[in-house]
Amino acid sequence: MAWESLSVPRLEGVSQERFLQHLYPQRKPLVLEGIDLGACTSKWTVDYLSQVGGRKEVKIHVAAVAQMDFISKNFVYRTLPFDKLVQRAAEEKHEEFFISEDVADIRKQFPLLEGDIKFPKFFKEEQFFSSVFRISSPGLQLWTHYDVMDNFLIQVTGKKRVVLFSPRDAQYLYLSGTKSEVLDIDNPDLAKYPLFSKARRYECSLKAGDVLFIPALWFHNVISEEFGVGVNIFWKHLPSECYDKTDTYGNKDPTAASRAAQILDRALKTLAELPEEYRDFYARRMVLHIQDKAYSKNFE
Repeated sequence: MAWESLSVPRLEGVSQERFLQHLYPQRKPLVLEGIDLGACTSKWTVDYLSQVGGRKEVKIHVAAVAQMDFISKNFVYRTLPFDKLVQRAAEEKHEEFFISEDVADIRKQFPLLEGDIKFPKFFKEEQFFSSVFRISSPGLQLWTHYDVMDNFLIQVTGKKRVVLFSPRDAQYLYLSGTKSEVLDIDNPDLAKYPLFSKARRYECSLKAGDVLFIPALWFHNVISEEFGVGVNIFWKHLPSECYDKTDTYGNKDPTAASRAAQILDRALKTLAELPEEYRDFYARRMVLHIQDKAYSKNFE
């Protein structure tokens, strides 16, 4: 089945002022072209990264199939020397698929590579959370998920295809935590996931030098069309106190959202004490109350 997708807008030569004052407040994905990323787009070859990155061990996901599934966990966690990760991920023929997953700051983990890349100065330094290498095998597909922080996906080398869904379409994505159960977004099982066809798709292709802005809560699915090196930069959209201070990986919901979910679970357990007819009626009233009090009327 052919799916219609809306193209993610592409803008060239966006200044810091324009991004922060006019584009960032819209909270929509955007591909930025012509951003000065430093020498990394030309220097970060397999040989160069292997030599300069050295034998430092990194955490990776390894799967026997290209389509990684976080729900069924069809992959394993391993540690691998950085040079071996780069070399094996770059192989044209391989029995395993790799993607790096270390969460920290690549500028501190790999200080010899720091001078090669310039992070876009489109957020304050105190908002910075982490920078992550995305070194992935050709053909690898990362499951549809959302992040709770804003994100630049910098495509340093290679090509990716990214499909995004608005937070407004969460009810169509069959969520399990922060992930969608629908793995094959191009050929979904509509008998199993009939509402998925209602989700509006946004799509873009990333080439070397492109920077994709992914606002917090936007769902995204990433396909590596060829071996490539990317860098994710995550920063806090909300004040620091809104986030879980124990969140090492940046994937825990804001503390207020987590508390609300716990309260809802307790409410549902209380409703379970009622007979089915009454439980159904009062549950519908609760849904209407949530829609009236919490749904935003400011978005399309």
